[in-house]
Amino acid sequence: MRGVTRMALLAAALLAGPVRAQAAAPVAAPTPVRMVVVANFENGQDTGDKPGEYQFWVEREQLDEQVPVRGALGPVRRNSTGLYGLLLQDLTAFLLDPRFDFSKTYWLFTGISGADPQVASVGSAAWARWVVNGDELREIDDREIPAGWPYGLFAIGALKPNVLPTDPNSFGSVEDVEELSMAYPLNPQLVRWAYELTRNVAIPDSPALAAQRAAWKGYPNAQRPPFVLLGETLGSVRYWHGPARTQWARDWVKLWTKGQGVFAMTNMESQSAARTMTTFSKLKFVDLQRVLVLRTASNPSMPPPGVSALESIGDEAPGQVAAYEANYRVGVPVVREILGHWARYETALPAP
Repeated sequence: MRGVTRMALLAAALLAGPVRAQAAAPVAAPTPVRMVVVANFENGQDTGDKPGEYQFWVEREQLDEQVPVRGALGPVRRNSTGLYGLLLQDLTAFLLDPRFDFSKTYWLFTGISGADPQVASVGSAAWARWVVNGDELREIDDREIPAGWPYGLFAIGALKPNVLPTDPNSFGSVEDVEELSMAYPLNPQLVRWAYELTRNVAIPDSPALAAQRAAWKGYPNAQRPPFVLLGETLGSVRYWHGPARTQWARDWVKLWTKGQGVFAMTNMESQSAARTMTTFSKLKFVDLQRVLVLRTASNPSMPPPGVSALESIGDEAPGQVAAYEANYRVGVPVVREILGHWARYETALPAP
């Protein structure tokens, strides 16, 4: 019995050790995050060299403190006012970091895009009411499409372009067309508030931009100096360009927003960001009602009259730096208003 007792006491002591050690290490409460700016890419370093989408934010908002985040390729940055900044590639790692509380965080997703010349000029900035996914769809080679089709792109579950899915056998794991939606709606009141706050922001123009605009005969919005507008962003991992695909984008945005949205900007990332934020909203990590998307035009989505698509694809000079500048100039009043009046906006969402 004495041997059994000694073994029992030893077992109790071994069990008690880790219990005491665990109790001695209090768990820190997560840090509430007030606002995050998310850019898509940077050229080289975050500061001091050729700018990308992120550098003006880092330098001008003094995002000097670097916070290592497990699983992120680079550090998350922040400043003394409560603004955090990061690249899109590190978003998921940041959201999964238990040190942070995102329940009341405002998010500003910024980036450059191709602009529909019917809607905007190079250097202009569009606040999106919807982010539209241009990736998942059906495709037939345009040389093989039936007579009367404008192009060979159409919705999964549909049998021709510009109609919503109707074939339940093609819905896959979902049972309703609404679950197949390619449009991610943003908070319309918050978007309108951001637009009203920034609609008169002066976006720098240049002789080089003005010279490019002169080629856009018959496109009055493409000939305007850079301006702020409301308009939807369409994301697709394919870098497409030209008048036929621009018409598809107009139609695709109109289809999935039930005629309410206007295609303004095309890019390669916004659909991925929207999907990530929607997923984390369902998991109660973030509040989708606090998400804003601002896209700025680095180039048109099609060539000007008399120029071929191949001649103009990828030509983002001088529009690229102009779009970086517009991202910051138009986005920063929203950031400073929210952070400067946090006592108001922590619980009450901005509205016009």
